[in-house]
Amino acid sequence: MLTREELHAALVERHGADIQHKLDNACVGIAGLGGLGSNIAVHLARLGVGKLVLVDFDVVDVTNLNRQHYTMRDLGIPKTVALQEQLEAINPYLYYEAYTERVIPANAVRLFEGCDLVCEAFDRADQKAMLIETLLNACPDMPIVSGSGMAGDGSPNDIMTRRRFANLYVCGDGESDVASGLGLMAPRVALCAAHQATTALRLILGKRNP
Repeated sequence: MLTREELHAALVERHGADIQHKLDNACVGIAGLGGLGSNIAVHLARLGVGKLVLVDFDVVDVTNLNRQHYTMRDLGIPKTVALQEQLEAINPYLYYEAYTERVIPANAVRLFEGCDLVCEAFDRADQKAMLIETLLNACPDMPIVSGSGMAGDGSPNDIMTRRRFANLYVCGDGESDVASGLGLMAPRVALCAAHQATTALRLILGKRNP
């Protein structure tokens, strides 16, 4: 097994010392560990982001396997537990703080107030709006990276990142919706998750424009 120093040296070689220093000292919250959140977390762990706050109330179900970063051996296990095991296999030297609970207005600030930024990765529009409104009001200086519109088999070029407000970034095509009958498939969901993870990276590095 690689030592902490050996793994960190490899990250510095790939990313550069200044960039890796910023990643080492960053804390990112991920609200929802489904198709978006599980893939975002894997990207950020591979970058070596120092601390990840992982929040989800659900367990892994067979319907998750077509797009979420889980396997059949994870079925029935809380997503927080299953994902943390995967992330520790990628980089066991990061700090993972996991909460198996549903995010509501009463606990959102407690869960995420220590983060530098939060990636919103919920399924439902009302949950997305709740988290964004709660955090923008309580923590106005905290950037939020949201996902909206990754359903169906539309062109990958339709997935984009837009800055909506001073601290709100929205990734996706902004239109496609499961409620309209479109399915969720691995490549397009993962592409949106990669946009969110890249936006998180750029924010950590002090780059405010998408």
